[in-house]
Amino acid sequence: MLTPGRPMRILIVDDDEMSLSMLEHALQQAGHEVHAVRSGEEALCVLESGAARLVISDWEMPGMDGLQLCRAIRSGDYGGYIYTVLLTGRVGPQDTVVGLSAGADDFLTKPFNPAELAVRIRTGERILALETRDLAIFAMAKLAESRDPETGKHLDRVRNYSRILAQHIAGKPGFDGVDPAYARLIYLTSPLHDIGKVAIPDCVLLKPGRLSDREFEIMKSHTTMGAQTLDAALEAHPEAHFLRMARDIAASHHERWDGAGYPNGLKQRDIPLSARIVAVADVYDALTSKRVYKNAFTHEVARSILVKDAGTHFDPDIVAAFQAREQDFIEVQKRFAEFQSQAA
Repeated sequence: MLTPGRPMRILIVDDDEMSLSMLEHALQQAGHEVHAVRSGEEALCVLESGAARLVISDWEMPGMDGLQLCRAIRSGDYGGYIYTVLLTGRVGPQDTVVGLSAGADDFLTKPFNPAELAVRIRTGERILALETRDLAIFAMAKLAESRDPETGKHLDRVRNYSRILAQHIAGKPGFDGVDPAYARLIYLTSPLHDIGKVAIPDCVLLKPGRLSDREFEIMKSHTTMGAQTLDAALEAHPEAHFLRMARDIAASHHERWDGAGYPNGLKQRDIPLSARIVAVADVYDALTSKRVYKNAFTHEVARSILVKDAGTHFDPDIVAAFQAREQDFIEVQKRFAEFQSQAA
């Protein structure tokens, strides 16, 4: 019997009725909530409903096997990380390489040992707990956003737009290092782009109209203030790559491709890629959102502005990615349109 721990919602996948039943019984005895299915296709439907964060799947199944299921999970968007354990009789090092390459997090040998199963689940629980980091980061970003009630679901839209752009350029020439993990990281860190606005006085941040030259200089300081805040966190945790990306975005998302941006007048590829991506996402959202001083522009108007400013304000390759994924942008905009209109 498994040693009872914190109950989890676990999805198990196996085409063999007896194996499925034994695994389900062991997990339920440990107090876990179990959803059992007999194919990879069924498993993906369950994951789309958000019913589980940990998956234990047989490797060899008809149709979609365990490897294909792992790949589908890693390429999908299920509202959070899905920890995946492959149940298999394969024990060779090459099999381990193949499984890990497909996206598996861990392995469990058939026939499974209940004590080992308990350890594998506790390991998965620790990994999934790291997502509290995501929540903490988003909460920090919300703190900054909460000072401006008109931004609505700005952070949600920008993080989704940024991920769409990163996913599109992944693997393309000139974008080495951009992969699904990079897209996930920019989704995580992009909400911190305006964290420095916490330091901007209300009389400037909330002014319902055009800023004076002096006020605009104060507003621009949110980039350096955000960078300084995240630099302090980086000093304490230099191994935290997500903080480095967040810092780059906060500091540089108002830089321009032609060097006319702020705060440092960086030019072209001297601007961190993450900041060039968020610049397009942020401006698109600003253009298509209602403010006290302007109505929301249509997608068509926003697109024409981005295209016109490609090569001056924006990285032309990122604008090209936007053009290729316009429908995805529209869908994100529609998904949050109700919240946006309520906040406006």
